[in-house]
Amino acid sequence: MTTEKNIQVINALYNGFSTGDMPTVLGLMDAKIQWNEAESNSLAVGNPYNGPDAILEGVFANLGANHEHFGLQDVKVHGMNDNMVLATMRYDAKVKATGKSYNAQAAHLWTLNDEGKITAFQQFVDTKKLADAEK
Repeated sequence: MTTEKNIQVINALYNGFSTGDMPTVLGLMDAKIQWNEAESNSLAVGNPYNGPDAILEGVFANLGANHEHFGLQDVKVHGMNDNMVLATMRYDAKVKATGKSYNAQAAHLWTLNDEGKITAFQQFVDTKKLADAEK
């Protein structure tokens, strides 16, 4: 896959996420995707999440259940070598249990295979902001 095609896949994923189109989001993932949340993120207890179903249940369902709202702002997608894409953004969210909001800097490192399916994800985020909002 070319860098441009990889960027298109990741942009399609973020567009699907922003509209709640989980079939599209999950459909862009390889069946054996390995997903890792940032160390010290409360969702990292399930690392690595293997396969789209594990990601849906362990990550996306928990984000929805634990937040009044969770959105991505200022997403910028950057092509890299070796079928990798880096996305930088901010998380804008409010935790249900505490009523606390956070706006945290984040980065996502995506790896794709030659067929354009996502095979790996690594999150980098200001975990202190997330943890403070959960207390």
